[in-house]
Amino acid sequence: MSEVKKGRSWKRILGRGFLALTGIGVVGGLVVFASTGWGEALGAAPEGKRLDRMKASKQHEGDKFVNAVETGMMKVSDSPAVILEGLTNGAVRTPTVEIPVLSPAQKLESPPESGLRVTWMGHSSLLIEIDGARILTDPVWGERASPSTLLGPSRFHETPIALEALPKLDAIIISHDHYDHLDMPSIKQLAGTTDVHFYMPLGIGAHMERWGVPADRIHEFDWWEKTTLEASGVELVSTPSRHFSGRAGIDKDRTLWTSWTILGPEHRVYFSGDTGFSQHFQEIGDKYGPFDLTMLEVGAFHEAWGNIHLGPHKALEAHQMLGGKRMLPVHWGTFDLAIHSWTDPARTLAQVAPEKGIELVTPRVGEPVEPGETETAFWWESLGGE
Repeated sequence: MSEVKKGRSWKRILGRGFLALTGIGVVGGLVVFASTGWGEALGAAPEGKRLDRMKASKQHEGDKFVNAVETGMMKVSDSPAVILEGLTNGAVRTPTVEIPVLSPAQKLESPPESGLRVTWMGHSSLLIEIDGARILTDPVWGERASPSTLLGPSRFHETPIALEALPKLDAIIISHDHYDHLDMPSIKQLAGTTDVHFYMPLGIGAHMERWGVPADRIHEFDWWEKTTLEASGVELVSTPSRHFSGRAGIDKDRTLWTSWTILGPEHRVYFSGDTGFSQHFQEIGDKYGPFDLTMLEVGAFHEAWGNIHLGPHKALEAHQMLGGKRMLPVHWGTFDLAIHSWTDPARTLAQVAPEKGIELVTPRVGEPVEPGETETAFWWESLGGE
């Protein structure tokens, strides 16, 4: 074969290989896109009166929301070091033992004797029973914290109770629109099988409407706005947090993020959502504290993104600023979202909290607890492995 013919043969082989790889990539991309419900899980962009209201917020500048204090994300220059740390630190990021999961169904059949009971469903999903009201936070019952059913962080444990088996809810509150806090399948099921109303920060209603939640059951709030649940007199107050938002990569900070202060006639609790540390905790504590219970995020933490997540040390400091009596740690133990071992946040809290005189409430997944009445243990320490 001549050199010219050999050259043409190699070009044909390379060309066919390129076409094959391109075809595989296109098919793979379509499969992944299909696993997001053909983009439905990404949500929708706010428009019309919803967008006008967002633009009127003090937290809105230009085409996005901003924090009350300047908040940077992880620097690009920090990325190689963080990646290398994740590859070499030996962290056990997913459990090697079975996480205990309890069924709360039987206990939830009767109201709490103290008037306050909380059931941790995993990550940042909590059923809060307070002074006659039942409030569900950031319901994520899906298998993955991801828009895709095929890719993304998967659950460490089963959900302790089916959504349809939950007792009648008075409210569902959402902190922000990240996938580990706003799960499309869970929202669609709750919207289709209950008549519960949804309370959320500005802009997230656009996602909800796309997923079939009736407009009259969608309630959007700016910071410091509040409403009262008529049946119980419990107040829901959207209070500041320090974070960011986005679901599609090109929609960063298009919707607002919030924490929630819940005020009952007899009890008051605080739910942080996701947040970095700032003086907003002191402001909330001065205005609405002291709190019978704070529920503060402690996991998925690294110093490189310390502006947007608390971590255990700052969570304890925030708890004190809020005037909290007891603290229940959340945002850990369900998804692999950082480079630390999955038990690190809880173990750090267990060591440091007693030194600060802070009483921790550490229920197992699915375990209903009445703070101050129900004793809890550091259950992760007795599992016999990571």
